[in-house]
Amino acid sequence: MIIMVKEKNSVGLSRDYIIHPGETLAEVLEDREMSQRELAVRTGMTEKHISTVIHGQKGISAAFARKLEYALGIETSFWMNLQANYDRELLEFEEVNNITEAELSVLKNLKEVIEVWTSFGWLDEETNPAAMVLDFRMIFGISNLLDTPKISYAAAYRAQNKNVDPYVLFAWQRMCELLTKNIEIADEVDTEKLREMIPDIKQVMFMRANQIQKKLTAIFSECGIAFRIVPNFTGAPVQGFIKKTEDGALILCMTLRQKFADIFWFTLFHEIAHVLNGDTKHEFIDFDSVSGEVESKADSMAGEFLIDSKEYKRFVAAEGYKRSSEIERFASTQNVKDYIVQGRLMKEKIIPWKARPRYEWA
Repeated sequence: MIIMVKEKNSVGLSRDYIIHPGETLAEVLEDREMSQRELAVRTGMTEKHISTVIHGQKGISAAFARKLEYALGIETSFWMNLQANYDRELLEFEEVNNITEAELSVLKNLKEVIEVWTSFGWLDEETNPAAMVLDFRMIFGISNLLDTPKISYAAAYRAQNKNVDPYVLFAWQRMCELLTKNIEIADEVDTEKLREMIPDIKQVMFMRANQIQKKLTAIFSECGIAFRIVPNFTGAPVQGFIKKTEDGALILCMTLRQKFADIFWFTLFHEIAHVLNGDTKHEFIDFDSVSGEVESKADSMAGEFLIDSKEYKRFVAAEGYKRSSEIERFASTQNVKDYIVQGRLMKEKIIPWKARPRYEWA
């Protein structure tokens, strides 16, 4: 009879359910009415060794597993698998038992992430906090969540925005990587083709909202870019994320933080500009309200992709913006929706702010 230790870790997980392979060995001996002494003779081991294994004080080595196959006719692999499973379960038990309150507290930062990832099926909402920490360790690819801020592309941008939570930002980036992982794309990034496809990308804004992501994903895939619109989280005020993968492909993810259609399209072409400008040597994160030469250049290119600057100046000088019909006419000459023109006019304070379309599907 095996006496198992009654022990629980800090979150109530019991060690009672971790079965040492010695218990199975004891049951086999009992079924065959074989004594420990006889098994010792058959295996060439001491009775003390047999006893320590049966009582869970020693494991079953590969050599002993082989001897058991000779003595009992039960394959070596069976005993080795039992031992491996026991070792793994014991490791998990001890790992959970050693999770600190500080690491558990990280989950408080990730409440919004947990809600979304549970809807994806990545997490189980019924999981206890300690097991949730282990799940996040696996998804993050890190042995302790407290070390997350030390990872370069989480820490590098923390100083740029006081509203950035490094745990939430890292979770958002991992979500981008995972959601784009299985998108089929061309073997190489083709920036020339991407530039040529800009008129096609502009045409997508005339499609129904529920068709936009699918069409954009297809266009970017042809250019060797895995594209996805992803949920945004409080604590990660991000507009876009571009990452070059190990095989040379690019990930391009966007959020719709305010869901305004004009902001979505400007941001998309802003990210395209970063790709065309080579601002993607490894990873590039576009935060809200971040300025600088690189961002200014991308803004300028995005504006030009959408609306020809010279023609826009003539349109403004002629005060065509005072009539809705003229705004619509000018927008058609630029192959954009009228809200693109209206959004620019409002940003430049030429016309007052007013309601404009939102993409609720995002």
